[in-house]
Amino acid sequence: MLKILGRKNSSNVQKVLWCCAELGLGFKREDVGGQFGKNREPEYLALNPNGLIPTVIDDDFVLWESNTIIRYLATKHGDETFYPADTQTRANGEKWMDWQLSVVAPTIWPVFSGLIRTPPEERDHATITNARDKLADTMKILDNALGRTDFVAGSSLSVGDIPVGIMTYRWFTLDIEREGMPNLERWYDRLTRRPGFQEHVMIGLS
Repeated sequence: MLKILGRKNSSNVQKVLWCCAELGLGFKREDVGGQFGKNREPEYLALNPNGLIPTVIDDDFVLWESNTIIRYLATKHGDETFYPADTQTRANGEKWMDWQLSVVAPTIWPVFSGLIRTPPEERDHATITNARDKLADTMKILDNALGRTDFVAGSSLSVGDIPVGIMTYRWFTLDIEREGMPNLERWYDRLTRRPGFQEHVMIGLS
């Protein structure tokens, strides 16, 4: 059975958990990282020299980097809708996976860390507000794209929706001002109806 090493409240671990739910894959998960530690121990570093989470073990195959794990699982277990067979459709979804890493993650982090990981008396509200404004501009990019399709790569949920979906949960859950983005809201509503999203993503922020 697939083994997933990583705490369930990590956004990167949630990508893998939600992906498994969509694919109907069984797995065992072990708490690693954050308050659980273990990720700097020699045994873990032998699996993942970065000391980050998640790491997955599939029989004797070890893999890290959350978006790569999603691609691997979708290639091995998914159908041609979840991991599109059409080259351009697949690339369009994977574009948003890379965008999540290169654009959304660094943009959302100052807001998330400022509101969730920082005690109220220590928060730099000017920095959080400035970061929120940049995040809103970023989410507008996704909102505009979703005006043309039901999901990021077309008419069906695919691997491309998972990384940006998890970031969008944070956008709608953080205690911040949010501009109206009707396309983003319609897509997000579709995600919230999916059992895997409900179970593994909609668990609060910590």
